[in-house]
Amino acid sequence: MGEKNQNVQEQDLNQLLKVRREKLANLVEAGKNPFEITKYNVTAHSMDIKNNYEEMKGQEVNVAGRIMSKRVMGKASFCNVQDLQGNIQSYVARDSIGEESYGFFKKYDVGDIVGIRGEVFETKTGEISIHASEVTLLSKSLQILPEKWHGLTNTDIRYRQRYTDLIMNEDVKKTFIMRSKIISSIRRFLDDRDFMEVETPMLVSNAGGAAARPFETHYNALDEDVKLRISLELYLKRLIVGGLERVYEIGRVFRNEGLDTRHNPEFTLMELYQAYTDYNGMMDLTEDMFRHVAQEVCGTTKITYGDVEIDMGKPFERITMVDAVKKYAGVDFDAVPDTEAAKKLADEKGVHYEDRHKKGDILNLFFQEFVEEKLIQPTFVMDHPIEISPLTKKKPDKPGYVERFELFITCREMCNAYSELNDPIDQRERFAAQEEAFAAGDEEANHTDEDFLNALEIGMPPTGGIGYGIDRLVMLLTNQPAIRDVLLFPTMKTLGGKDQ
Repeated sequence: MGEKNQNVQEQDLNQLLKVRREKLANLVEAGKNPFEITKYNVTAHSMDIKNNYEEMKGQEVNVAGRIMSKRVMGKASFCNVQDLQGNIQSYVARDSIGEESYGFFKKYDVGDIVGIRGEVFETKTGEISIHASEVTLLSKSLQILPEKWHGLTNTDIRYRQRYTDLIMNEDVKKTFIMRSKIISSIRRFLDDRDFMEVETPMLVSNAGGAAARPFETHYNALDEDVKLRISLELYLKRLIVGGLERVYEIGRVFRNEGLDTRHNPEFTLMELYQAYTDYNGMMDLTEDMFRHVAQEVCGTTKITYGDVEIDMGKPFERITMVDAVKKYAGVDFDAVPDTEAAKKLADEKGVHYEDRHKKGDILNLFFQEFVEEKLIQPTFVMDHPIEISPLTKKKPDKPGYVERFELFITCREMCNAYSELNDPIDQRERFAAQEEAFAAGDEEANHTDEDFLNALEIGMPPTGGIGYGIDRLVMLLTNQPAIRDVLLFPTMKTLGGKDQ
């Protein structure tokens, strides 16, 4: 029975699609092919009209958008047009636009894009509308908009057809408008602090600066294998060496990893580097920036995420990784003498590790297992073990640890920052340790970058650096549960050999 109903629905849909194409053919035959129109002079948008009605009452305006609903009532009709800002109603009467134009208008479909010229007025029911004097068909929709798109449980279709999602879901459009505002706000914040925005290569011979597997491709012209960048770090540091004291880049990076609510293989990363400061300076800058962006974009420093209120107006908590593990797991790694003792503790606590892992790696595994899920309010976790921080300066008073922090909000890492390692001899030794880790099976280990080492030998000043996951910040400020909800076109598995 269900299959029979589906077949009937498909036949009905095919008939509707056929009718739309016939309507287009009729328009073309009548010399009114909408696809021959090249432009339309838009003078106003829906919400501007509604918000400024007293000033605009009686004015002639040109609006353009998609017909979202239509009621034909003999000699007069109403249609609702959606533009960038929202929706506005139009009153379309035969006597106002002419009999021929009205005849064509009556055959327009929901989904068609129209331009409407007319006077701004208010209906008897109090709805601000446009009394049309001219209606122009600008594009014919040959597909059917889904009637109950908002209620669809199949989010897969929404992600694949984001264009339809944006049409049917006002909240989705607002999220991506906010995303743009968030990035603009970040740029203003950094520009006001004399940071310089730069661009660095995406295709690289050595994808370093992070623990991740790269995508690999082949450059035909040079007959060389190259990789897509996994980080922005090593090129930006070269610019610090070159004397550009404050630099940042907002750009796509690519990591050959799985998909989940927090990860997409291509995502937006921002990294910045500032000469003559350290990770404490980066903490201050980060706290100021998050507070600034929240206030400017959301109008408040108290953000609701899910059912939790996140207060970015208060000073962010600062705690070392060792103290955090001690607080939440009851284990003091300062009292753990060596790797063997750390592995024994991990066995007792049921923390899985690999043979190659050392004490610092196991401390990090304890942090991931017992601490991350507790960090809801903004918290800087500082002073990571050296084993997981190959590009970071050692703490002078605690050489097994480095001057590094990660900011956690809603149990998610929002950024990662260092006092940058500028000792070329130490850096070469760290690269060597990474090469050994790669040989031992760590596919995410860094490889030695000789040109970067040469840059360090030229001389890099003391520098603070940081990387921000822009998508996660957007998720936080727009109250979205998954990274796909803040990426216009998230990575999707192809269907039937092609993306659909």
